[in-house]
Amino acid sequence: MHVPDGFINAPVSAVAGVVAAGAVAVSLRGARRELDERTAPLAGLVAAFIFAVQMLNFPVAAGTSGHLLGGALAAILVGPYTGVLCVSVVLLMQGILFADGGLTALGVNITVMAVVTTVVAYAVFRGLVKVLPKKRRSITVSAFVAALLSVPGAAAAFTLVYAIGGTTDVPIGQVLTAMVGVHVLIGIGEATITALTVGAVIAVRPDLVYGARGLTAPLKLRVNGELVDAPAAEPEPEPMPVAARSPRKLLLAGLGTSLLLAGFVSFYASANPDGLEKVAADKGIDAKVEDHAAADSPLADYGVEGITNTRVSGGLAGVIGVGVTVVAGTGVFWAVRRRRSSEAGPTSVPENV
Repeated sequence: MHVPDGFINAPVSAVAGVVAAGAVAVSLRGARRELDERTAPLAGLVAAFIFAVQMLNFPVAAGTSGHLLGGALAAILVGPYTGVLCVSVVLLMQGILFADGGLTALGVNITVMAVVTTVVAYAVFRGLVKVLPKKRRSITVSAFVAALLSVPGAAAAFTLVYAIGGTTDVPIGQVLTAMVGVHVLIGIGEATITALTVGAVIAVRPDLVYGARGLTAPLKLRVNGELVDAPAAEPEPEPMPVAARSPRKLLLAGLGTSLLLAGFVSFYASANPDGLEKVAADKGIDAKVEDHAAADSPLADYGVEGITNTRVSGGLAGVIGVGVTVVAGTGVFWAVRRRRSSEAGPTSVPENV
């Protein structure tokens, strides 16, 4: 759903840029409360994983494909504020290095693909988690539904932006119907990827999943007809508590998976246009599309300039993209984490009296 240059006029693109900048600023402050020394590198990995999976377009209808947006996945794994930043980092890397998503439309893309998807998904997710049993299955079910709804929500948000600042005169009702319709199908793929990924992380390190915090409900006993909290059992001695274990194994596994997806599996992705491209071509939205400002980038269109072998070119571009995204993302999140630590200041030690 990457919006190219020329779809939205300059004034509305500028306003969207201001909205996106404000959302990123708010997210930078909110992420300070979500990130710690273990989750900061995880957030960088989440951004890289989203970049990799976005290269895997999957067919959803005749002549149409879709790809992960990632807002729901990021929000559930590392928190909603950090989730907005994760997707924003991905969009920035894609726009600058790979000519994917217009530079003048960067504000529109961040607003629609990062902010809307994350807000919609996390609101739905938290609502479901509150009413469902406190079990791991409830987290994955909630993640599935939240991701499913976030995609048509983003499609509706794009349609609203286009209704205000579109550069061509097309029936907005038809655009809305087409956009939401095809993105409901894409949402099923998004939901499946999100639920499987969240479930996999919960299975090995539930303590690292932001949306699973407080998952374990206190044990209840019935005494004289009333439910009361059971006394806490004496914990068995462990060499190291789960929450204190290093996430290194998970990070390495996630990085390896991201590199494999971007460097190898992406070659088998669907070549059909994605939902927005298909609707734009069918409805005439793309009549005034402009060439990307970074169209001459050596990595434009997810290929390495000068390498004629398509498989090698695309795979190498994917590996470079994962590497750049994980470095940029981790750097941003470590900086946010360090800012929180510096604001907290050193712990004062009371003087002896």
